[in-house]
Amino acid sequence: MKRINLETLFLAALLVFVINTASYAQKTRDEIADQYKWDLTDLFRSDDAWRSAVADLTKKLDEVEKFKGTITQSPENLLNVLTFNSELSKEASKIYLYAGMNSDLDMRDMKYNGMKQELQSLFSSFGAKAAFIEPEILETDWETIDAYIKSEPKLEIYRMPLENMFRTKAHSLSEKEERIMALSGTVTSVPQAVFGTFSNAEMPKPEVTLSDGTQLEIGSAEYSRYRASDNRADREIVFDAYWNNFARFQGTYGEILNGNVKAHIFNARARHYDSSLEASLYPNNISVDVYHSLVDNVNKNLPAFHRYLKIKKRMMDVDTLKYLDLYAPVVKDVDLNYSYDEGTAIILDALKPMGDEYTNTVKKAIDERWIDVYPTPGKRSGAYSNGAFYEGHPFILLNYNDLYEDVSTLAHELGHTMQSYFSNKTQPYPTAGYTTFVAEVASTFNEVLLFNYMMNKVDDDDVKLSLLMNWLDRFKGTLFRQTQFAEFELKIHEEGEKGKPLTGETFSEIYTDIVNRYYGHEDEVCYVNDYINMEWAFIPHFYYNFYVYQYSTSFTASISLAEKVMSGDKQALKNYMDFLSAGGSDYPIQLLKNAGVDMTSNEPFDKAIAAMNKAMDEIEKILDKKEKE
Repeated sequence: MKRINLETLFLAALLVFVINTASYAQKTRDEIADQYKWDLTDLFRSDDAWRSAVADLTKKLDEVEKFKGTITQSPENLLNVLTFNSELSKEASKIYLYAGMNSDLDMRDMKYNGMKQELQSLFSSFGAKAAFIEPEILETDWETIDAYIKSEPKLEIYRMPLENMFRTKAHSLSEKEERIMALSGTVTSVPQAVFGTFSNAEMPKPEVTLSDGTQLEIGSAEYSRYRASDNRADREIVFDAYWNNFARFQGTYGEILNGNVKAHIFNARARHYDSSLEASLYPNNISVDVYHSLVDNVNKNLPAFHRYLKIKKRMMDVDTLKYLDLYAPVVKDVDLNYSYDEGTAIILDALKPMGDEYTNTVKKAIDERWIDVYPTPGKRSGAYSNGAFYEGHPFILLNYNDLYEDVSTLAHELGHTMQSYFSNKTQPYPTAGYTTFVAEVASTFNEVLLFNYMMNKVDDDDVKLSLLMNWLDRFKGTLFRQTQFAEFELKIHEEGEKGKPLTGETFSEIYTDIVNRYYGHEDEVCYVNDYINMEWAFIPHFYYNFYVYQYSTSFTASISLAEKVMSGDKQALKNYMDFLSAGGSDYPIQLLKNAGVDMTSNEPFDKAIAAMNKAMDEIEKILDKKEKE
């Protein structure tokens, strides 16, 4: 991720991986013990120290122009400009991280949001000044650059990003054009910023009265809590209020997402790509065939997904399974609640197959305040890991609710954190960053280990059923749901590229067609209420530029890799640890091949479906046994 694409410097500062969970029972930050909160003084001691660092960085940014016209005159000159860029990027990442993470702790506080905007403007301006660097390097030939690298050993750490620069040469622009592209970043980033502010902080919340008389406002935190309620009447109330509230702003959300799609189309056409999808995948040397193959494979295997839905219907004992039932517990009177301290203890045990170095680092993350645990008013919803602090440590944001789901989410984010930690520790800065395509392998790998640990630990059939359904819910949420999103994202970009209008109504129509097919609405597998046509407006990942498909591909890869490690194969563990430490030292497809899985074949997907069917076989076996008792 930390490449020499200087016009996106401020975006490269964020190595963030997000799960869209949310929270409830919010305390103020003052009511939460320090051990469960970030210690952001690891970055800067105070806002004043941050401000001083910004001033120092601003002075350095102006020095970039001294390299103009000299970059490829000698190996030393090339090394100087690349070193200059790396040092600036490293410091910029730290500075942006401080502002961004403080903002995430209370998105109602516009001070830190303003600091982020200040940096985005600063970095965009720098990108315009530095726009000459890439075109100037590309004016020479690769043979010359290769000879420079061989004659100056310090250039070797830049080989991978330089090779990639020449590989994508056809999509690089002239200096003047690159300057315009850099300046456009302040505009093209607006839709995501508007979405984040409106959806997290300013969107009005509907008020509801639950079946027991409880009155509350339903925002994303409350929705995520009560959609998992075991009271179906309450789920009906919450779903109806939440999604119909989104429908009130269908036009607004439509314009926001349309602006984001147009930004992607602008970038693709300006850089001479055939499509927005190609523009997103090609820089990481991933073929669009990988994306299309995923969508095709999932659609071919919808019968397996429908089998899962029918099992859920059987376990819930309902005449009609509804979309609003999908997050509800299916096994009654099973306590799968864990405090944060209990959850971390479980995770440490579950990760023991990874060896002492791995688990000791996980414990360090828990003990040394790398994790901001609990929900608080205004805090960003969901969960993420950010590994951009190269000379420090990664950070994890949670909204922990004492549910087993939250334990799994923490295991997931710790996977990201360990990959960032080991890559930063092992790789030089230019190759420490890694793509999302490989990142989601590390996170879902931990989920596989957690599930298998829990299954081996319990004997009670009801608890096993609950765990098995939670595991199948991962297939639903990670493999099928994320591919559902990926198909939607592909379709809206294709429509935009054809010049067709993209409004809130258009997005809802496209989303309805896809979600009804996935959930078998017409075949009466699962009833999808009309208001679910607004769910697209809820998903922040649609602003990340073809991000979500990587959850699905990574999930299939992680199942294959985790099975080998859990078998006790020492070479498989070594290969996996090497993978975690590899950063961006090679292209993602090759990194995974080195780890032991070929993502250009159908084998990982087929193994994932086999694992899903195995879990469903086990559930049906237990259900049949219980019915005979």
